[in-house]
Amino acid sequence: MWLQTSCKLKFTIKVPTPFILMLRPRSGAQQWIASEEYILNPSVPAFEFTDDFGNLCQRLVASSGDFMVSTTAKIMTSDIVDVANGGEFISVQNLPDSVLKYLLPSRYCESDCFNEMATEITQNQSPGYDQVAAVEHWLRQTIRFEPGSSSFPSSAIEVNKVRVGVCRDLSHLGIALCRSLSIPARMVVGYFYTLEPMELHAWFEAYVAGRWYTFDATQNSKKGGYVAIGYGRDAADVAIYNQFGPPVFPYEEAVQVTLSDSS
Repeated sequence: MWLQTSCKLKFTIKVPTPFILMLRPRSGAQQWIASEEYILNPSVPAFEFTDDFGNLCQRLVASSGDFMVSTTAKIMTSDIVDVANGGEFISVQNLPDSVLKYLLPSRYCESDCFNEMATEITQNQSPGYDQVAAVEHWLRQTIRFEPGSSSFPSSAIEVNKVRVGVCRDLSHLGIALCRSLSIPARMVVGYFYTLEPMELHAWFEAYVAGRWYTFDATQNSKKGGYVAIGYGRDAADVAIYNQFGPPVFPYEEAVQVTLSDSS
């Protein structure tokens, strides 16, 4: 399907403030970026780099006063999420070097604490894709997805304790459970068509059967419409913006995802 995405952030800056933004999706196996627009108002010098996870990031210093970041993109993405029932588990010694970092505990995904729990959740499942599917199902049945229930990232341990969270929190727990089974898992942040309420979304991917597969415990079907902006170990790696100095929060944040034609 063809989608038109947009994201607008408006800030009031009191002192010149350094930002690192992550708002440019990149083309890959699951999506094609046909066109895009990136506006900074007022215009300031910006420098783009690729971080350790392959994300396109922009560095800038916002001047005092009103500051707006506005992005739009036309993107082709899949109508349905790929499924690989029975997909094989890849032994650690046979994993590509680039995915090994997604096996380790991270700030919000304390995978070293979940082996017993993950083993219980996935008992009688074939190693690999079916284990991750069981984790996704358990999350959907056990952890209440409640948009707006948390403003700051919660770790997997915290989410498992309170049994409620936003999309980011469910992803943290899913990632931790997968990693505890020696299945590489990473967080993805981006857009999802038909999300209600519409806002930026988070889900996770697991590496099985030789590639990454999408899992989203907040959704009951495998419908498509996902647009990835950033990948990382957890929420600490995929913030759409980081600012440094006195705290700054957007007074307006607007996200839209609509169907588009291919012309």
